[in-house]
Amino acid sequence: MYFRGMKLKKLNSPFLISLILLFTGFISCKKESNIATQIKSNPHYQQHFLRAEKHFENQVYDSAFYYYNESKLACNEGTDTGKIIYSLLKMAVIQQIQGDYLSSETTATEAISLFQKTTNRYYKCAVYNILGINYERLYDYDNAILYYNKALNQIPDESQKTILTNNIAVAYIGKNDYKSALQLLLPLTLHTNISNDEENNARVLDNLGYCYFKMGDSRSLYYLNTALIIRKKIKDDFGITTSYLNIAEFYKKSNPGLSYKYAQLAYEKATKINNVDDRLKAIALLIRNSVGKETKKFSILHLHINDSINKARQKAKNQFAKIKYDSKKDKDENLELKTQKIENALLLEKQKNRNLILSFVIVFTLIISISAANFLMAKNRREKVKISYTTEIRISKKLHDELANDVYQTMAFAETQDLSTAQNKEVLLTSLDTIYSRTRNISRENSTIEAGALFETSLKEMMSGFQTNEINILTNGMDTIQWNAINSTKKITLYRVVQELLVNMKKHSQCSLVVLTFKKNKNKLQVDYTDNGIGATLEELTSTNGLQNVENRIHAIKGTLNFDSKSNKGFRVRFIFPI
Repeated sequence: MYFRGMKLKKLNSPFLISLILLFTGFISCKKESNIATQIKSNPHYQQHFLRAEKHFENQVYDSAFYYYNESKLACNEGTDTGKIIYSLLKMAVIQQIQGDYLSSETTATEAISLFQKTTNRYYKCAVYNILGINYERLYDYDNAILYYNKALNQIPDESQKTILTNNIAVAYIGKNDYKSALQLLLPLTLHTNISNDEENNARVLDNLGYCYFKMGDSRSLYYLNTALIIRKKIKDDFGITTSYLNIAEFYKKSNPGLSYKYAQLAYEKATKINNVDDRLKAIALLIRNSVGKETKKFSILHLHINDSINKARQKAKNQFAKIKYDSKKDKDENLELKTQKIENALLLEKQKNRNLILSFVIVFTLIISISAANFLMAKNRREKVKISYTTEIRISKKLHDELANDVYQTMAFAETQDLSTAQNKEVLLTSLDTIYSRTRNISRENSTIEAGALFETSLKEMMSGFQTNEINILTNGMDTIQWNAINSTKKITLYRVVQELLVNMKKHSQCSLVVLTFKKNKNKLQVDYTDNGIGATLEELTSTNGLQNVENRIHAIKGTLNFDSKSNKGFRVRFIFPI
């Protein structure tokens, strides 16, 4: 059988592993920087990467695959694309070594999906070359040639170009297109890089001889033997095995005995170097060139080795798939944990924000409440000052209007009249009594109001103070009201409203009868005031300060007030407030 450059059967040897590395640019590429300088910034990647490289060098491929996968997962997809591509490249090589070409194709395709304009061309060359080998091993020669050419276009180095060109020629041989293969191989025999490199020279000569053999050209044996001589000289056991197989196939029809001899040599050499694929090919040739019991022996051996290879490769394939699955599962679980952690952090942040908002609302409410309380207290103080000022004005006015003249007249009477007479004394005493009564009334109007248990008595006493021989005041329903159930503010307001009405009555009404009716209506207290005085027009009512005070007081306790008055037809007021 002919030699195919980068075929799987050679990947079991340290020589062909180094050949794969040659294409990746990590051994011979002058433009690649030292790997150690690439991994200093990521200790997790460094740890996994160095373990992977060590296991790969020692051909412990399952461990190497695991740590390359871990090193890939440790990378940042945004900034470590080159490192990821390298890990995928080595994983694809391992899968190819184990004969899992479809999985190797998938891994290499994943690496291609990461290619960018800035991606190192040696990476691209290595990935395309691996795909070419995979397709060749799957007998898809057109795709193999396509990707070998893609790899060839990435490499300026002539020595590496010769290796890729040889691979393309092998793919053409696989297609039975021997003329195209010769067009590639013949120029290589004249290439200085090939002539100076005995190993590559032997590879090209062996493939050229195999191509001539398939075309029936007599020059075939010369090239096959020349390649074998060179390989024996440099002790290339893998190359020697391939030469033995190709020569055995050459003699298969013309000299079965000699074919058997070379097949036996190939089997012994392949067994020595543990090249199972070449062992199978050698056994297949031995079966064709043997008879009787030997044929059966070799057939059983072929089945045993082939079955062992299939089991080993399937086991490796399953193992690699499990490594990827477990890594993906761990990654998904880690992402889920990270997502859960982020969600918990968001919930905590939301709770924190809610607490901040709640605290802000509470503080804001407290500030508003304190401000409102201060405002109301200030307003209350202003109202008290205003009420005090109004009260002072009213008292001053009463003293001026009601007492000053009486006192002046009394003083004038005392100064001008003879007080020794009984009549003058009586007039003086009457005047003093009037002054006293008016002073007492003014005092009562502005004194502290009893708002407790004696409220009803205090209210009656106040109303009785306005009753005279000419004015009769009647009340109705006072005894039916539960005064203790009404708060002090409303009782004081009621007291002042009734007082204002009676003061207004005494000043302006000229009535002889006043009726005050108290009635509870559900949760409200209704008070009706009626007198038979001269009444007043709407304009006169609005101009009266006392009635304005009445209206303000009722509205302050959320009550309503209705006036009903017409000139010369009496005066009526109804006010209602909640209790």
